Amino acid sequence: MEKKTGLFTDLRSALLFITIIPGGKNVAYSPMGMIRFFPVVGLIIGAMLAMIDFSVSRLWASPVAALLDVIFLVVITGAFHLDGLGDTADGVFSHRSRERALEIMKDSRSGMMGLVAVICGLAVKVAGIWSVKTTGTPVQIHILLFIVPAYSRASMIFGIKFLNYGRKDGGTGKDHFGRPICGKDFLYCLIPLFFSLFLGYKGLVLNLIFFIGVALILIFYKKKMNCITGDMLGAMNEVLEAILFLGVGALVL
Repeated sequence: MEKKTGLFTDLRSALLFITIIPGGKNVAYSPMGMIRFFPVVGLIIGAMLAMIDFSVSRLWASPVAALLDVIFLVVITGAFHLDGLGDTADGVFSHRSRERALEIMKDSRSGMMGLVAVICGLAVKVAGIWSVKTTGTPVQIHILLFIVPAYSRASMIFGIKFLNYGRKDGGTGKDHFGRPICGKDFLYCLIPLFFSLFLGYKGLVLNLIFFIGVALILIFYKKKMNCITGDMLGAMNEVLEAILFLGVGALVL
């Protein structure tokens, strides 16, 4: 049976799990309770990202500021999700059986596919933020920097809900599959959705890209692996974050 924990404990647990932000001492590990706070942690990261961008943009041109923004995202998460992206790419694109692919993902050594995925993911994210900074109004820029990290982390809740955990011997993400995901776990997803209403047409595009992106990734995972793991959840976050920035930064918007 899931142990009940308080809201603040669940939030602190989520912070400690997917960021390097201090959450205090003796924080109870709350794997199921923290899930609903993934978007909230994304908003905290996004608020810090917006402040970092505001500061570095006073000193450097947009390309440099975009690069520094992405470096901040890597640092604040301890490259946790990037590691998942690399491991997932090594396994999923190894053209091996599901069981062997899962073994490859668990290997701490990085392969060529993982390296390529990480480099491409970071490059797309830099390009996306650069595009956002050069095509949006100041208000749009800072709202997007604030909410896109929340959207990408919200995507992991969908992964936990719609796919089964794939490792019989456990793993980083197994504790998040202790019970079925229900409506209350998506409650805080409404916060970034609310802020997207202030983006005009860009907000509509943001939500469209999000839901299509989540659906396509889950369909791909289902077809390729028929399961999901902690690494695959991290990869989902990284891919969504990159394509959301890139999509809403398009010139036609």
